[in-house]
Amino acid sequence: MNSPEAFKEHLATVESLLARHKLVEDLLHRQDMPRHHLVETLVHKQNKVELQQLLDQFDSPLIAHLLEALPTDDRQIVWHLVRDDRKESIRKEVTESLRAELVIDNKHKNRAKMIRVFDLHEGRLRHVHVETKEDLARITPIWIDLVMPDEEQLAWAKEIFDIDLPNPKSLTDLETSARFYVEENGEVHLHSDFLLDRKDESRNVAVAFILNKEILFSVRNKELPVFRLQRLRARAEFGYVTDAKDVLLDLYAAEVEYSANALEDVYTELEAVGRQVFRSQMTDDEAANILAAIAEEEDLNGRIRRNVLDTRRALSFLMRGKFLSESQHNEVREILRDIDSLDGHTAFLFNKINFQMDATVGFINVNQNKDIKRLTVISVVFMPLNVLAGIGGMSEFSMMTHGVPWQLAYGGFSVALVSIGWITYVGLKFFENRKLKSKPVTSKRDA
Repeated sequence: MNSPEAFKEHLATVESLLARHKLVEDLLHRQDMPRHHLVETLVHKQNKVELQQLLDQFDSPLIAHLLEALPTDDRQIVWHLVRDDRKESIRKEVTESLRAELVIDNKHKNRAKMIRVFDLHEGRLRHVHVETKEDLARITPIWIDLVMPDEEQLAWAKEIFDIDLPNPKSLTDLETSARFYVEENGEVHLHSDFLLDRKDESRNVAVAFILNKEILFSVRNKELPVFRLQRLRARAEFGYVTDAKDVLLDLYAAEVEYSANALEDVYTELEAVGRQVFRSQMTDDEAANILAAIAEEEDLNGRIRRNVLDTRRALSFLMRGKFLSESQHNEVREILRDIDSLDGHTAFLFNKINFQMDATVGFINVNQNKDIKRLTVISVVFMPLNVLAGIGGMSEFSMMTHGVPWQLAYGGFSVALVSIGWITYVGLKFFENRKLKSKPVTSKRDA
């Protein structure tokens, strides 16, 4: 512990360095000298290094007392020069009012987004701001939600709650048999897939749930709309949740609701695609775009079906394990009924997608048949012409027309070729028109 005289001496030294720093800065800004910016940068670095080396020699309580004694502007200069690995211990030594003023760095500011802690307050879910391990140890949470946590936060949970949380990067490496199980110490582990459906992204996100001592831990590597919706509802409605298991069941219920909304979007997209499919004509480029849109909706429908299946397995595991109360059992039965209704919708959409895909492929085949038909007509028209042209190229033709001038002979031969080709083409069109007129009308659309 530093004596008052030693503290005053240290404070005077820091104030002297800060005064020199401000004096040099003021002089440099007033003078117009060559390479002004370079000189200013070098002088600033020299002063900061000297002050930083002095702060490295002080212990955390001494720096905390110095910060409390300095004016606000000087306090911020000193605080920015303190090493990041010492800032958290220094904040513990200062007063409560000063602690709120001293922000550690972007890493600590982002911790509030990486780890969200909730407790029950007056019948509602309340978000408790947590930046340090001591903040987490002071509260009694019912839900701790971690989004891409770092190793330090995982170590907090291990030290405070005696629980090993999984790394979100390894959640997809689990075998199917290891997704739902109970540890010997009573920890309940569930690993489920949650749907992330955006215009530019549609995929499944793995989420690990752990129920331990009336606390729900959730770990994932991506922010999800279902979790955001659950937080808003629980904080707004009184009595919405009463314990950690209620939070877990409501998350699964929100996932089913989110999947239902995604299915409605699939319906809307397929209706728009259907209006294009049921036109009388379609180009190959339009068909390619329609097939791409149908494939995208089919992929989303498959993800929804997989997610509701995964949710059903998780809820069935909770019911078989007898972890839930009677009211929670009733809630699970309601969720399972909603899942059963979604199964029918996904099956219907699969049939609708297959029908539209077959219809689109049918249009592509029709367009190909038209191209083949044109080639066939050209082949039929030119087939007799090729035979005649072969005859005309023989020496016998010259012998037969030796008494006729060659201009007249070959001119007449060319006219005969054109006439025969025209007659063949007209004959093909005549038989095609007769075939179309004789075809019966089978529907009002065809009529």
